[in-house]
Amino acid sequence: MADLTNGSSVFQTYNNAGTGVAELGDNYAAENGQGIAGKTIVATILGTDDTNVTQAELDDFVFGIGKAGGDGTGTDTGGPDAFTVVGVQGTADGASGAVYVALQGTGTLGTAKGAYATDVTAAAVVTFDGLQ
Repeated sequence: MADLTNGSSVFQTYNNAGTGVAELGDNYAAENGQGIAGKTIVATILGTDDTNVTQAELDDFVFGIGKAGGDGTGTDTGGPDAFTVVGVQGTADGASGAVYVALQGTGTLGTAKGAYATDVTAAAVVTFDGLQ
């Protein structure tokens, strides 16, 4: 097996001059944070009566969260903060279980029923703060 520790001269990144600047061994520490983008939230969404969401409810949620009335600070009174939906996982048939959405934005997720779509509730499962 190849030696990928520091000193192995196996680089994962290079500068514009073509010189290796970060060896693979530099990237082993597990720490809080993320390198995806700005703040990323993985949330589950539930439909009418806190049951599994339907496709129509999911469509309404995705449309609503992208145009929400907040100002991105999480402290405004103009409505919940907007986010960009960057991923959806699950079956939105009203019966198959949770539907998860990956969201990116800077504000606070609105968790009240109807915050983004009628009868739809969002709940954060995990929040990854901005780039560290």
